[in-house]
Amino acid sequence: MKKLDLFILKSFLGPFIMTFLIVLFVLMMQFLWLYIDELVGKGLSLGVIFEFLGWGSATLFPLALPLATLLASIMTMGSFGENNELLAMKAAGIPLLRILSPLMILSVLISVAAFFASNNLIPVAYENIYTLRDDIGKTKEEIKIPTGIFYNGIDGYTLRVVERDENDVMHNVMVYDHSKGQGNISLTVADSGIIKMSSDKSSLTFTLYNGTNYEETNTRTKRDSTYSLQKVNFTMQEIVIPLSNYAFQKSESSKYGNEVMTKGLAQLRIDRDSLEVRHEKSLDNLVRRASHPDNLNHTVQIIKLKTEPGVMKGSMNIDSLLCWKGAEEEQEAYSKAISQLDMQIANVQYFPTELNQIAYPLRRTIQESFRKFTLSIACIIFFFIGAPLGAIIRKGGLGTPVIVSMFFFVIYWVVDISGKKLANDGAISPFLGAFISTFVLFPMGVFLTWKSTKDSALFNADAYIMFFKNLFSKTKLHKKQQYE
Repeated sequence: MKKLDLFILKSFLGPFIMTFLIVLFVLMMQFLWLYIDELVGKGLSLGVIFEFLGWGSATLFPLALPLATLLASIMTMGSFGENNELLAMKAAGIPLLRILSPLMILSVLISVAAFFASNNLIPVAYENIYTLRDDIGKTKEEIKIPTGIFYNGIDGYTLRVVERDENDVMHNVMVYDHSKGQGNISLTVADSGIIKMSSDKSSLTFTLYNGTNYEETNTRTKRDSTYSLQKVNFTMQEIVIPLSNYAFQKSESSKYGNEVMTKGLAQLRIDRDSLEVRHEKSLDNLVRRASHPDNLNHTVQIIKLKTEPGVMKGSMNIDSLLCWKGAEEEQEAYSKAISQLDMQIANVQYFPTELNQIAYPLRRTIQESFRKFTLSIACIIFFFIGAPLGAIIRKGGLGTPVIVSMFFFVIYWVVDISGKKLANDGAISPFLGAFISTFVLFPMGVFLTWKSTKDSALFNADAYIMFFKNLFSKTKLHKKQQYE
């Protein structure tokens, strides 16, 4: 490898790694903000939170990698142009495409790595994200007993605390035990108490001081309608309350293996074949039900008569079918016909919903199969947008490149999200929905690459200023000549 190629690669890798980490951090903060309500108040350990954020950051690769490639290519080539290094390379007789060739090879390697990330890493990340969200959702919030109200956040118990001092000691405590399911038959009243949860969050211990236990023996029968009340005073008493689902318990991640986002390309192809078979069977069933409805009695004969005219053995006077014995019979016949038609119309109107129940997962599976390649293609296209832009703009750093790159990235993101939604809804094909962002950005990359090879001043503000100055000067000169 030549020293020039090594210099160009080093100049690109630094900004690429830096921008990738910055973009990933920003997107991860947005991801955390989105799910912050599900994480707080559950007493989760830092390990669980970091695991959740780690798998979440892996799902953000489809956004972070293309944007990092775009930013790094603009910054690298812009820095070359700003420091006159690009001019020196061209003055030495090196064409722009030759300067970009090591970066082209590197962008291809990045796209290959992006494909493996999309096909192997991201499905695993989604599977773990789904599992962690489910486990976190099952974990109950930490017990925080408020003062002045009856708190029933603990299964089988109702508690009331009048006040709590600065040492977290509770005063005037009431504990109703409903664990036997017989109502308010057990009540403990104490002057003060403290609460402590076990380290594994399997039990809650109430240590109460200077109180009284009241318990009824609710054994009333038809012959004996009396109650007996037991009253016990105590100086100190401990009440151990068993808890469930207060400690985070991690389950197996394989239970979400049937989700579309948790599957690789090979599994998606298998699912696509089976869903296509189901879709064909469902479509055939709908056609059969539409052509041979159960609510219309003589459709089979009508269809056979139309398709096989030779089976008709004679003629029939149609008018004779409309002869009724009386008005009551005629009304009954029309009512029955209208009822059968209404039932058939209702069935036909439900056909699109029934067909969509099979077509929707099929469309999602097909589109997700195509989207395994869109991340790789996006990295290459963004390189061929960013590198020519950097050579044209000739500005390095994080100023102008960030503004320009965000403009193109927002276009890519909006078009990609819109295409995905339209394809899932069936408005466009899954292929078009997956590659519509590619079709939009590819001409831009070709145009900018062509302009950069021609040393175009497309984004040079000075060139536009000089153009308008020359235009105004020519206009003034023309007016002056007219007056003379």
